[in-house]
Amino acid sequence: MPAGAPRLVALLAGMLWNPASAATQALLWFQAGHPTPQAEAVLAQLDSAADRGLDPVDYDAAALVAAVERQRHDGRTLQPDLAALDAALSVAVFDYAHDLHSGRIDARAAGFAIGRPRPPLDRAQILARLAHSRDPAAEFAALEPQFVHYRLLEAALRHYRDLARQGELTRLPPLPKRTLRPGDRYAGASALRRLLVAMDDPAAGAADVGGGVASDDADVMDGALVKGLVRFQAQHGLVADGLLSGRTYRALTTPMSARVHSIELTLERWRWLPPFTAPPIIVNIPQFQLFAFRTTSDRAADIAQMPVIVGQSFRDKRTPVFVSELRYLVFRPYWDVPASIVRAEMLAPMRADPLFLERNGLEIVRGGGDDATPVRADAASIATLAAGHLRLRQRPGPDNALGLVKFVMPNDFGVYLHSTPARNLFGRARRDFSHGCIRVSDPVALAVHVLRSAPGDWSAEAVNAAMRGQDARRVALGAPVPVMVLYATALATEAGPVLFFDDIYGYDRRLDAMLQRRRAAR
Repeated sequence: MPAGAPRLVALLAGMLWNPASAATQALLWFQAGHPTPQAEAVLAQLDSAADRGLDPVDYDAAALVAAVERQRHDGRTLQPDLAALDAALSVAVFDYAHDLHSGRIDARAAGFAIGRPRPPLDRAQILARLAHSRDPAAEFAALEPQFVHYRLLEAALRHYRDLARQGELTRLPPLPKRTLRPGDRYAGASALRRLLVAMDDPAAGAADVGGGVASDDADVMDGALVKGLVRFQAQHGLVADGLLSGRTYRALTTPMSARVHSIELTLERWRWLPPFTAPPIIVNIPQFQLFAFRTTSDRAADIAQMPVIVGQSFRDKRTPVFVSELRYLVFRPYWDVPASIVRAEMLAPMRADPLFLERNGLEIVRGGGDDATPVRADAASIATLAAGHLRLRQRPGPDNALGLVKFVMPNDFGVYLHSTPARNLFGRARRDFSHGCIRVSDPVALAVHVLRSAPGDWSAEAVNAAMRGQDARRVALGAPVPVMVLYATALATEAGPVLFFDDIYGYDRRLDAMLQRRRAAR
């Protein structure tokens, strides 16, 4: 993070400039004592930083606007004072450019293993370009991530700021009973309609939309309102059943200011990402969704989606946030049971039940690799396993915890994508059930997608045949596929609505605390 911003107030007070050098230095933002058009334009950008999810206070926007306004009306300001103001504006402009380009927080400090995604900006080059540009606003925009969904979310931020000014929107009357069903009366029905319409769902107030018939009684949970409620639930990661009960009520009454903050934090994380140089696979952890890109564009038409299951919210079972490359697939894989799972979940039942291993397709082995030698399961080998000198693995098959295919992307966390025999869990709205790896709902479609560049004909039929085969089979991809496992609690859609998701790992709270500490240190 640039160190300049904390010095702005001091610069304006004339405390940090050297009069001897300031009197002779060339000014970037003033000519003949008056601000240039570019200075006016960058000041407007600093003053409206909130539109991009940033805080004008971080750039001393109000102080700079006031100082430049005074200078505009008094061109007789002494050169050293004007040089200090020019320098202060340069500091603020570069800090703003940096934050738009790379974010305010280092991703690694937030615990995200995505490296250094974007090259650093050249201070002199950026300032010179902005100071002479015919359109500084466009120059700032070019520094931001060039993703369609980043732009959509940025536009949605302005809409949600407008909603946040209408504090009464989310003040719904308490529920008269635990669960309201279609046809029930609710004193807040009209207020609920207003809220849903304000959030870009005009269907909630329609007289008849696709069978959602409205009632003449404004206090009835009629068809149109229930249909709007279903849409709201789907957009907020809830069970889309049209029932108004606890979790849905809490989501409806979440202040719009909290929604604004979710958008701001997601925009911050978007700024950490590198440009797409090849079509990636993206997993959004709190959305429980995988996106397989067919091109480097992030338009919906170029993306296939599928539900996933991610790691539990316990600290030692969370799916990490990281970037890697998918390099090969293993059909009918062994599952090498991690030592932590062996200790916590396997040793006790193994000791208590002589048939536990056979019933679950497990075997104790010596050595590494799939050709490791199985050893007899007895008290001695179990003790050796507990000491970490043997391994436990599950044989390939339909009951294997990894399912019938594993997608391997080397990383420091031992995390990969895989299929699963526990298909019923994909029907849940909240899907954080794994020990950290990512279970995919349509492994055949994902395999066909990533094997497009591999030698041979990898149709759905061929993938299914490999999954039903007798032996483990490793298939290398023709070219690595970037994989980004990310964490975003807000997502704009091309159709208009914004999707919001629970902060299941508390990472929004953590990032917010880091931003607060950063601001306090300025």
